[in-house]
Amino acid sequence: MAFFRPRVSREAEVRYHADLEISKSYPELLEKARQVEQVLRELRAGDADEVELRGAGLAFDRALTEALRAAEAGQRATFGVASYDDRIARRKARATPAGAMWTAEVERLRTLREDNRLSGVPRVPYLVPSF
Repeated sequence: MAFFRPRVSREAEVRYHADLEISKSYPELLEKARQVEQVLRELRAGDADEVELRGAGLAFDRALTEALRAAEAGQRATFGVASYDDRIARRKARATPAGAMWTAEVERLRTLREDNRLSGVPRVPYLVPSF
């Protein structure tokens, strides 16, 4: 008696290999985010004006977003090819040590980005031209 085991789709294989390539840049993107965060902290300590703080806060948000995308790609690649098509395979892969590590890293970056968006980027009032 032979059992049929369905293969993963071609689309899942393509997405898996794309995620592998994207996840390779994760360490560099995380280091870039750390450097931008350091600049932001120095500006806050130096009593910079709100326009400079806003620019640095938005740059930190962009750097965190890039690092988060690479971490999410690494997470999906760690879960394996089958997890792209099967939610049960994805759930099982999340329970492995490597899957749990990537999940925690993604959640940490999301929390950091959300905190920066809520309190790290000062709002600058728009200047209304007077006639």
